[in-house]
Amino acid sequence: MTTTEKIANAKKRIDELERLIKYWNDSDHDEPKIVNFSRNIENKVA
Repeated sequence: MTTTEKIANAKKRIDELERLIKYWNDSDHDEPKIVNFSRNIENKVA
């Protein structure tokens, strides 16, 4: 994995964490919420 790929993956994780923080801090609504995250799983053979 190249440095560019590592940075891109880190940015994706940061975005997911920011969405989770916003979800947890959003106490204005009492109805149940669903947070959808896209998952991209790659199978790599070494």
